[in-house]
Amino acid sequence: MSGTLKLHVVTVSTRPGRVGPKVADWFTGFAAAHGAFEPVPVDLADFNLPVFDEPHHPRLRKYEHDHTKAWSASVDAADAFAFVTPEYNYFAPPSLVNALTFLAAEWAYKPVGLVSYGGLSAGLRAAQSEKLVMTTLKMMPLPEGVAIPMVGTLIDKEGVFRPNDLIEASARSMLDELHRWAGALKPLRAPVSG
Repeated sequence: MSGTLKLHVVTVSTRPGRVGPKVADWFTGFAAAHGAFEPVPVDLADFNLPVFDEPHHPRLRKYEHDHTKAWSASVDAADAFAFVTPEYNYFAPPSLVNALTFLAAEWAYKPVGLVSYGGLSAGLRAAQSEKLVMTTLKMMPLPEGVAIPMVGTLIDKEGVFRPNDLIEASARSMLDELHRWAGALKPLRAPVSG
């Protein structure tokens, strides 16, 4: 798998009792079966990032804190991202906005697919707000996404997320596009000589 593009499936919610890991587990398995990527599960909660606390601008990559260095290494290793995101107050979760803010160059020229979930709105308002931040960081958020309305009704008694056919079709389409963009953007991520 050394030549396989790496897709980081990032669980964005960090709060206790979150649904995100259940959706992320499903999507990671679905991406593995799809076969275009080597999916890597990443849980934002594992990094325990405080509110942005680096004294230097992220573009300088002069990180002083271990949590930032660990987060930088994780993001740097990815060729593409799938953010599994809820919606808080019609907006992106603060945990994701903060995590994006910590870094700059590590995000650049990488495509992003959004797997949003929630109630009736399926997290779509959060997804739209997240795209604004991502383009500022030179990421390529895709129009294709996975929207999961009424997510609680799709979790079985054992706590396993069970998608319907429409959700799976959306995931397949998003993964196809992510793979196209990840391959096309890879040359832009090569070190610049000179």
